[in-house]
Amino acid sequence: MLTFPKHLIAGYRDFAATRLPAEQSRYRELSEHGQSPETMLIGCCDSRVAPETIFGAGPGELFVVRNVANLVPPYAPDGEAHGVSAALEFAVQVLHVKHIVVMGHAQCGGVKALTEESAPLSPGDFIGRWMSIIEPDPSKLKPHAGEAREAFVTRLEHAVIKRSLQNLMTFPCIRILVERGSLLLHGAYFGVAKGDLYVLDKASGEFRNTQEVKGI
Repeated sequence: MLTFPKHLIAGYRDFAATRLPAEQSRYRELSEHGQSPETMLIGCCDSRVAPETIFGAGPGELFVVRNVANLVPPYAPDGEAHGVSAALEFAVQVLHVKHIVVMGHAQCGGVKALTEESAPLSPGDFIGRWMSIIEPDPSKLKPHAGEAREAFVTRLEHAVIKRSLQNLMTFPCIRILVERGSLLLHGAYFGVAKGDLYVLDKASGEFRNTQEVKGI
């Protein structure tokens, strides 16, 4: 008996009947000539934060890698398997992307697992180790004096994005291209409840709402 989720089959049939006909030529072109996206996006695997939906991207426009808490590990050619690092290498050296965007989001379960002992699967077999990329010493992950819990969590969610951007620069193939000006790195943050998108202002280190900033 076929046990494939029925709602996925229904979703595909709707796609095949409505969206696919309008984009068939694009899919055929991608099949024949391959992909050439200008942007790589590293996002969280959270089901509420789908990059293609948020950015209205069509097939072939985004090269997407998703993992818990949108983390980029530091460059570590140690002979082990590294999924994110392999994707970065492919995007930069084969696809020659011009932009890499690290997009975090509000209510991130990975950050919750990092800060709360009662969080699901914390530390678990893998999540604790993975999230230690942002801060190996859990004792340092404490709210500032007088800092509200919500503000503390948001600050950490922003910090994950910034740490990932820092780690991107540890990859020689990325650092060289950034220094040449042929590759740009960006930070973004999605507010799930309202659907707001914030982008990192590198000069100030603050995230600015794209709905409120002119010239974006």
